[in-house]
Amino acid sequence: MAQKPLEGAQLVLMTIALSLATFMQVLDSTIANVAIPTIAGNLGASNSQGTWVITSFGVANAISIPITGWLAKRVGEVKLFLWSTAAFAVASWLCGMADSLGMLIFFRVLQGIVAGPLIPLSQSLLLSNYPPAKRSIALSLWAMTVIVAPICGPILGGWISDNYHWGWIFFINVPIGAVVVMLALQTLRSRETKTEIRPIDTVGLVLLVLGVGCLQVMLDQGKELDWFNSTEIIILTVVAVISLLALLVWELTDDNPIVDLSLFKSRNFTIGCLSISLAYMLYFGSIVLLPQLLQEVYGYTATWAGLASAPVGIIPVILSPIIGRFAHKLDMRRLVTFSFIMYAVCFYWRAYTFEPGMDFAASAWPQFIQGFAVACFFMPLTTITLSGLPPERLAAASSLSNFTRTLAGSIGTSITTTLWTNRESMHHSYLTESITPFNLNSQETYRQLEQLGMTQQQASAYIAQQITNQGLIISANEIFWASAGVFVILLVLVWFARPPFGSGSGGGGAH
Repeated sequence: MAQKPLEGAQLVLMTIALSLATFMQVLDSTIANVAIPTIAGNLGASNSQGTWVITSFGVANAISIPITGWLAKRVGEVKLFLWSTAAFAVASWLCGMADSLGMLIFFRVLQGIVAGPLIPLSQSLLLSNYPPAKRSIALSLWAMTVIVAPICGPILGGWISDNYHWGWIFFINVPIGAVVVMLALQTLRSRETKTEIRPIDTVGLVLLVLGVGCLQVMLDQGKELDWFNSTEIIILTVVAVISLLALLVWELTDDNPIVDLSLFKSRNFTIGCLSISLAYMLYFGSIVLLPQLLQEVYGYTATWAGLASAPVGIIPVILSPIIGRFAHKLDMRRLVTFSFIMYAVCFYWRAYTFEPGMDFAASAWPQFIQGFAVACFFMPLTTITLSGLPPERLAAASSLSNFTRTLAGSIGTSITTTLWTNRESMHHSYLTESITPFNLNSQETYRQLEQLGMTQQQASAYIAQQITNQGLIISANEIFWASAGVFVILLVLVWFARPPFGSGSGGGGAH
């Protein structure tokens, strides 16, 4: 017999606990990004070695997310959620205490592994303990934390590393974790889900760790090692492809798969998963590209680059509860269509406004308007993805869709940063062709710079720097153009989903 949904204060406290857990985990995947130079310098390592602080967390996290469904069945969702939160807080404290890069990376791996179940479980516990009519509100509130946390991450990370010891980037999770455990114990202790002892799928687990681990390291290190010109990258790619193909075959034939691929038989799950992953790939790629562009070309500090990206979180905070309230009257596909149109508009807008003399407002406005797109993105797509699935499959479905989304985010980051530098080199060589003694414009530029008191060498260095900046801006604009185009194509995909879109209620839903 299903338990009665929570009500009143208990419902509010549970929502706070689950949203905070999500916030803490998503925050942690972006907070260290801007602090890498500080951390690496402090621990006597190079910046490229420092990026392992991000990579190690991403790899461990990507491996542990898909196992959540199986683990939840084995030990119970509530118990797994509580243990994961407590372990995450402890691992965060250890990260902050690390006094060498090796130690920090080891604790980050630990942190990534225990963080895996937090997002899928916060999603499935929210849905299974909310009254059916209020599920869309629950998902809106949950989605809000997923949106706001990646934006707070760089600002908070930049501010902490500029003003305090970098360890506070990790210590910040300890009090949050303690609050989550206390609130969850109070509201969910007596609401444990049904458990069953299933044999562990060892072959599937080994193939998953190998395949996803190699894929994630390949994506993170590819740009640094010049992709397929590096033997290491080729070996990682081959191992990843073989392992993942073997995993696919094995999981479809095994009686107790560790990753439940049969979920893809549900049309809405497949379309929702594909849409949310591809859209998140483009969105996350731009979250990474924008601060780098502002810092490298426009000379912004880490904190200011974070602030220029931040306006994207304003509208979702205001709109999410409203959308959630009226969601049961709306066709989710229409909300997603509006979202994708707004994404395309904002990417086109950026491609037009990014130029050398651009001010702060020109970078902040498209971010602010993109908030409309983000507000109508996570909740409707999550609802479509989980629609028509029985409650006992929610944890597995949520972990699988979060896994594909997280992986798509990593792929988006790699593609974006690689394209950005490769296209810059191409534009650089193209633009330098016109800098010759026979070109009247270039002679005039040299003459004007020399009148300003520059030597011939200084003028050449200044022009070279301008060309690099131009190349970086043009290549970023090309990425914005392409992203807008993909969003227009994605519009069509969403309309293949079939209503009704009640979240996790065996095809019914919010009435």
